[in-house]
Amino acid sequence: MASILLGRGEQEVHLLAKYGNRHGLIAGATGTGKSVSLMVLAEGFSRLGVPVFLADVKGDLAGLCQPAAAPGEKLQARITRLGLTDWKPEANPVVLWDIYGERGHPVRTTVSEMGPNLLTRLLELNEVQEGVLQVAFRVADDEGLLLLDLDDLRAMLAFVAEHAKEISVKYGLVSPQSIAAIQRALLQLENDGGARFFGEPALDLADFMRQDMTGRGIINVLAAEQLILKPRVYSSFLLWMLSELFENLPEVGDLDRPKLVFFFDEAHLLFDDAPPQLQQRVEQVVRLIRSKGVGIYFISQLPDDVPAVVLGQLGNRIQHALRAFTPRDQKAVKTAAETFPPNPRVDVVEAITQLGVGEALVTTLQEGGIPLPVERTLIAPPRCRIGAISDEERASVRQRSPVGGRYDTAMNRESAFEQLHRARDEAAPTVPAPATPAPAPATGKPTADETPTWGQRFQEFLFGTRRRQGAIETVAKSAMRTAGTRVTNQILRGVLGGVSGGRRRR
Repeated sequence: MASILLGRGEQEVHLLAKYGNRHGLIAGATGTGKSVSLMVLAEGFSRLGVPVFLADVKGDLAGLCQPAAAPGEKLQARITRLGLTDWKPEANPVVLWDIYGERGHPVRTTVSEMGPNLLTRLLELNEVQEGVLQVAFRVADDEGLLLLDLDDLRAMLAFVAEHAKEISVKYGLVSPQSIAAIQRALLQLENDGGARFFGEPALDLADFMRQDMTGRGIINVLAAEQLILKPRVYSSFLLWMLSELFENLPEVGDLDRPKLVFFFDEAHLLFDDAPPQLQQRVEQVVRLIRSKGVGIYFISQLPDDVPAVVLGQLGNRIQHALRAFTPRDQKAVKTAAETFPPNPRVDVVEAITQLGVGEALVTTLQEGGIPLPVERTLIAPPRCRIGAISDEERASVRQRSPVGGRYDTAMNRESAFEQLHRARDEAAPTVPAPATPAPAPATGKPTADETPTWGQRFQEFLFGTRRRQGAIETVAKSAMRTAGTRVTNQILRGVLGGVSGGRRRR
């Protein structure tokens, strides 16, 4: 049965491929070996033909694309102790990505694909402001306006503000204050570099689920050293990816191996200050995405960084050392110990604080979905380089990438920003020519054409025809009224003057 060797305790500890989609957790204090365990899992899944996505928040996971150096004395001793007779340095097929487009291929999505719910989290909007954002998206959908980048969203919000009265009648109240708050939040997002995330060509998630020519799964490494400094952008991006996978992948049930494995580093950022409805969404995705062949592995320092309802869904656990120096650390040790299947030969509470670097308490799902009793495990060394890569090595990997030609060049097709600005130009008032107002209908009642609906008014705004005609008719009617008033006043003055003069002559 296909499996990944994680290490050895009293026995070899494997993660079975058929239970790789039952999710997992890698936890432990800084410097205890979480990154090495992640690399062992990533290259293990890759050898099984399973594509992997992970975020490189420290810059050391990109070493997956390079083979390990020749083993030194310590590494050779570990290899011998673990009985790894087939171990050899080996590079993995890696594609490098970067939202900012500097250390990998750009990762983009459109504003429409992100949607108002995730944008609300990204922009830190309140409930009222979220409602206004929902209205802007609905108006854009109803009128066929594409929201691709932040310029499109700004133009749409400006249009909503300009036509707030009509829009409020049909879609609900929109206030200038809320629109201004959203615009300010967009400015902050742009200052944080988030604007580069929106645009085209948008990421096709199928490109995250590829194999190389030998059948090995591609490991997609997202450069996140700068991204992690913007926690909202980082967590919203990864949550968007999970949501897209959940919504677009078909149900496949339990497979022999996952279709994709997703590693979520610094997992606490996903749940910090998240509103209840967002946490419920994450819980739903974690619970149900398993049946779509996707495994999610959270990486964090403390197990209680992940809510209990999500923690209960994680069948595979790798717990590195925790240092019980503070009351919270002591509580975390107790929490971690309570979540492991008991093993009479292992005192979990004591062992967690005594683990050395590269050791972990491990439990995985075995045949029949039965948890392995917790095992104190010496983690196997990865076959790739443990550490960062040079700029030259990064450039070489990027140059060999099969998807670079598709994403490296940005495009900007016509969307809401261009449509609305063209409409304003066409609707700009011109010098009016004299015109005769159209005669009123015989019935004296306004026709449907004279009382346009909201949809008609929107089209008038886009193409400017009614506005120009209205401007011409208004000016012409005003001129006629002015001229008529003057003539009438002159006649009255003449008549009254003649009457009064005749009387005086008498």
